[in-house]
Formats: sequence, structure tokens, C-alpha cells
Amino acid sequence: MSKIKCAAEAAALIPNGAIVAVNSSSGLCCPDAVLAAIGERFRNERAPRDLTMIHPIAAGDMFGTKGIDHLAQTGLISTIIGGSYPSGPSSAEPPLIWQMLGRNEIAAYNVPSGVIFDILREAAGMRPGVLTKVGLDTFVDPDLDGCAMNDAARRKPIVKKIQFEGDEWLFFPAIKPDVAIIRATTADERGNLTFEHEGAHLGAMELALAARNCGGIVIAQAKRIAQSGTLRPHDVRVPSILVDCIVEAPDQLQTTATVYDAAISGELFRPLDTFSIPDFDVAKVIARRVAMELQPGWAVNIGFGISANVPRIFLEEGRHGDVTWVIEQGAVGGIPLLDFKFGCSSNAEAFVASPHQFTYFQAAGFDASLLSFLQIDRHGSVNVSKLSVRPHVTAGAGGFVDITSRARKIVFSGYFNAGAKFSIADGKLVIDKEGKIAKVVEAVEHVSFSGKRGVAQGQDVTYVTERCVMKLSPEGLVVTEVAPGINIRDDILARAEFPLTIAPDVKPMADALFRREKSGLNLERA
Repeated sequence: MSKIKCAAEAAALIPNGAIVAVNSSSGLCCPDAVLAAIGERFRNERAPRDLTMIHPIAAGDMFGTKGIDHLAQTGLISTIIGGSYPSGPSSAEPPLIWQMLGRNEIAAYNVPSGVIFDILREAAGMRPGVLTKVGLDTFVDPDLDGCAMNDAARRKPIVKKIQFEGDEWLFFPAIKPDVAIIRATTADERGNLTFEHEGAHLGAMELALAARNCGGIVIAQAKRIAQSGTLRPHDVRVPSILVDCIVEAPDQLQTTATVYDAAISGELFRPLDTFSIPDFDVAKVIARRVAMELQPGWAVNIGFGISANVPRIFLEEGRHGDVTWVIEQGAVGGIPLLDFKFGCSSNAEAFVASPHQFTYFQAAGFDASLLSFLQIDRHGSVNVSKLSVRPHVTAGAGGFVDITSRARKIVFSGYFNAGAKFSIADGKLVIDKEGKIAKVVEAVEHVSFSGKRGVAQGQDVTYVTERCVMKLSPEGLVVTEVAPGINIRDDILARAEFPLTIAPDVKPMADALFRREKSGLNLERA
């Protein structure tokens, strides 16, 4: 019997009450045609009902790939376990899935992306679950939120804190998927899958293994179908023995709003002078200062936000290649991309499966991580995962908790408060209009990173803002550098909700950061 089916036939294979795992990262690798068919089947048949959806990284976004929103219909989903969720601008209407979880129509959880991959891996191996320290003292910890995003989820805990071998751990029971939905570029008639046009593999193999070993089925969406025996075995990332159903989707995008960019998939390398350089503004000043924290030869993780521009700073300064960028979707090297292409890299030197990349992150095999913040509190804890007034502005934690749980060095970047307007004149920062929303707060709304745990583990943590640089110490936050033109009392201390310590040797941020010309980035040798 042929494995090749239309999307509607594939959707018909999913039973009521199924646990469905989806391999995607926003638009990257998103099996959108299959998800759309499931949503259409439900509209017509009221089936499948009461699904539990598992998304290590978000499926879909707010910029053209609908993803999980195809399924955001009352009765279709009962539970969703996501590392992240579709996100976008505050001015836009929230995605349907956010509206449903806000109304408690479904039980919704935000579990670190790497931990979700671990949960599926343990299911594939018929082991009881995941024992991990990732998430201790954060919103993942049952002493805080236990990953629950709403009241419906709080009534059904999915994580426990236990003692094992005299130490404290978090335990997540394994979850056995009935269905895995994955995507590739090419499927042969037997179901062997290659990823030559994709910007990552994510966890396709791991999700397929989990479904197969647990007695479930694997549905693979592919851009094209080849004759059996014509794919090179070294190119096959998921073998036919794991695939039950193939859906051809010739119009699938490589990632959001991108039909195909050969540099994302590694088919060619773009000339370096074709990459855009950030305009000179305050965000660029912050990115320049973040860049100064790095050293040659390091492997450096970057997150969304201001820090995503740091590779462009290296490029402008002629230092491209001095560090190797590593991102959670799996790219190693190259130049990570921006905006809705975030999660992809051009000119990458390797693609690692996301579960392997997260193992690398969770055990701090890398040198530094550059991440953003929404809030910082008196203990140095950071919120990046929840903004109650407009929840869809943040995608949730994604891999943030996996990455920061043991990272040796972390540099958080962002604006000191929200709403301020700035200009730069004569090498000095000018506050044209002060912001009214504090970001340096007494207590963060959501603990994505625990400052207390960071201190206990001896992590090197720096916070870079437009008006000052701060370091995490056992006594709290210490201001170590101040931007030229900034008054410490009026522009920093008075704008924080708790007392900040000023270092005895506080110094000005480098003047070159505030000049339009290149800053002369000079990385100190380790």
C-alpha cells in the first residue's frame, strides 16, 4: 500500500484523544499543510477531538505561517505543551491559540524546549521520564508555576520536585505520542526523508522515534516525492522504517515569508558584504557593548532581540569568524538571521539536531550566551517569558531556561525602562523623553532566570542597557559602567524600583560605542 496520501487522508488518521507531537520552529520546518488539513477536518466532522499537542518549539507565527492556529478551535485541543508559542507585535490581534489559553479553554504549559525533547526521547526509550535540574528556581519549578500558563493547567501538574541521591531534581514523566507530524524537503516513495532545502532538522528523527516506539504513527510532509532508491543514504535524516504517511506539499515555504534561500540551507555561501549592518542608534550601542564581553575562539549562543544584532557588529568590525555562533534550532557557525527568519543562519558550517544542541546547552558546553530581558529584579532574576498585559508579545521561554540553567557566562541586554526616547549627540546619550514603565523592578512577573541560583552556581552574569552596565553579585546588582551623558542619580538610581549598588571603580562606557563610525572592537585574549 502506498504511503503517499493527500493532506485530508493524513488528517483522517488521527484519532480522538491522541497525543500529537509536531516538529517546527515558527515557519521553519512547519508542516503547515497537514495542520491546516486537521483543522479543516474538525470544522467538517468535529473530529479529531480532545487532542494533546506537544510542540518543543512553536509551530507557526504571526507573519504568514498559521501553524497551530489551524487547530485553535473549541473542542479540538484539550491540552498543549509548548516550548514556545506564536508571537508578534503588541498592536496585533493575539493568535487564536493565545486567546483560547487565556480563556482557560485548554490546559496550556510552557516547558523548556530542550526538556520537551528530553521527555520525548525518554518515551522513545521506554524510560519513565526526565530527571533534570533545568528549571529549578524558575517558573518551571512546581514551587513557582510548575510550567502552568493558566488555571486549567494548574489543576493538572506535569512536573514534580523530588530528592534523588541526596540532591534536588525536577521530574517530568515521559509522554508517549500517538502521532508525530514532521516535515522534510524530499520523501522517496518508501518514506525516506532528506532535508536539503531546510534551515534545520530540529527534532524530526527524535519525534519520529518516539511515535514509532510507542506504537504511534508518523506523518511526514515533504516538498517533493522521489522514486524509491534514488536518495543518497548519507542524506537521509529520517529512514522509511519510521514513516507511515507522506503528504506532498510543493508550495511549502522554507521559513516564514521565504520560498527558498539557498544560503539558509547551506547550498551556497552569501558574500559577507550582502548582509545588512544595523543603523546607528541606541540599540546598536547596546549590541556593541555586548560584543565587548566576548573572546576569540568562543562558541556563543544568541537569542532574539538586541543580542541578535551582535553577529552584525562583528561583521562590520571585520571580526566575523572570531567566535562561532550556535542557535537552538541547530545551526552552528555562519550569520544568524533576524526578524521572522530568526532561528535560521546563512552560511552555517553545520546543522545539529536540536535535541543534541540542547544537550550541549544544558551542560554548558559552550562559552557564553547573549540574551534579552523584559524585567530584572533585585536578585538579578530575569523575566523573558511572560508579559500579562499583552501575553503574545513573548513566545514563552523556548530554550531560554535550558540555555541559562548552567551557562558559564550570560549577557542580558535591553532597555533600562520601556517607552523612553533617545538621541545620541557628540558621543553622549541624550534622554529626550523618559520611559514610564520600569523594567528594573522589585520582583519579576515570571522567573525565567534565577539570579539567586546564578550566584550559587558562580555564573558570570552581566546586564547591558543603554544607560549603564550592571553585574550580578552576591549582594545584588552592581552598576559598573555608566553611559556618557547619563546622571547616575536621576537617570539610573531613580528609575529602578530598588536600590542599586554603584561600584567603587565605576567607569564610563567606552566613548567609541556612541560614535557613528566603527567602534574598533578589540576582544581580549583568554
